[in-house]
Amino acid sequence: MSKQIQEAYIVAAVRTPVGKAPRGMLKGVRPDDLLAHVLKAAMAQVPSLDPSLVSDVVAGCAMPEGEQGMNVARIGALLAGLPNTVGGITINRFCSSGINAVSLAADKIRLGEADVMIAAGTESMSMVPMGGNKLSLGASIYETDENVAIAYGMGLTAEKVAQQWQVSREDQDAFAVESHRRALAATATGKFAAEIAPLDVTYRIPNLATGEVELVNKTLLQDEGPRADTSAEGLAKLKTVFAAKGSVTAGNSSQMSDGAAALILVSEKILKEFNLVPLAKYVTFAVKGVPPEIMGIGPKEAIPAALKQAGLNLSDLAWIELNEAFAAQALAVSRDLSLDMSIVNPHGGAIALGHPLGATGAIRAATAIHGLRGQGKSGYAMVTMCIGTGMGAAGILQVL
Repeated sequence: MSKQIQEAYIVAAVRTPVGKAPRGMLKGVRPDDLLAHVLKAAMAQVPSLDPSLVSDVVAGCAMPEGEQGMNVARIGALLAGLPNTVGGITINRFCSSGINAVSLAADKIRLGEADVMIAAGTESMSMVPMGGNKLSLGASIYETDENVAIAYGMGLTAEKVAQQWQVSREDQDAFAVESHRRALAATATGKFAAEIAPLDVTYRIPNLATGEVELVNKTLLQDEGPRADTSAEGLAKLKTVFAAKGSVTAGNSSQMSDGAAALILVSEKILKEFNLVPLAKYVTFAVKGVPPEIMGIGPKEAIPAALKQAGLNLSDLAWIELNEAFAAQALAVSRDLSLDMSIVNPHGGAIALGHPLGATGAIRAATAIHGLRGQGKSGYAMVTMCIGTGMGAAGILQVL
């Protein structure tokens, strides 16, 4: 029996502060606990909503093993105190997992199969490193050069993009400086306050004078990544990381990070029944594949696809979160599509704010929603990123 498509509304969107990995402020906080924290914080934003109505928690995680294995979505839901009737499913499309979770949750509502869903993402790169705890690649992966993204990691693909799209080292460094500038300005003016759920953390600090270990409690309110001392001169001194004569450095690449986010999506029926205020409406999501060796260019293909599905043009977008995996690919995409840089990452991107892989899409969705609303504006917002092994994804929300 066919069911009429209905709208999916976002009524809550929260995230943790993002910590630097592997030695940052969240290094000792488990990813399932990070997820539980944002799930509780999201539910707290809609206190009138009956938790038993939540059908499922869809959580993105790029390395779902170790501390974030065993279906971390379900574990996080239970740790958050959600009813046992609430399901949980962990999904993985690497860097797009968080926005993909929003898409999957929205589709359940749009098809009439659920009225309340939670989309989320969680990642601890401090506890589960890039590639996982036990990377095991088949010999056939090394047989063709285009599999460089799988065999040797993302950095070489960024070098290939920089070379092919002629993105200079100077431009990459300048882009990184601007990312930090925007992130610092947004932090200083409280632009992230509406989206961040403060997190209490207990640190064990050795007292060298007494020989004892002291417990120090701290409430985390801000992202750890933005650096006030970032400058073009300082970045120019950094050595390249992936190619001796390349241009990609630690300074113009995204940071390894820890963090989580959660968004609550409901149908119009629930919206009215519980008198909820919609923050945004889900519009569409698209994913496209590209050659793995130039995986960073993925958004160039996904953005037009998402716009076409939504019947929109680039000029209709009021906010774009383009994940800065590397300055090289972010610039290549922006230039190829002639993106308006004034609306691309207005509060900075992953170079300054960090990139907790599977959580990033959900985190940046919260940023786009609260960012536009904080300006007293409505309009269409896009969250887009490149994806390991050669893909690009783009999701569109209508901020209300």
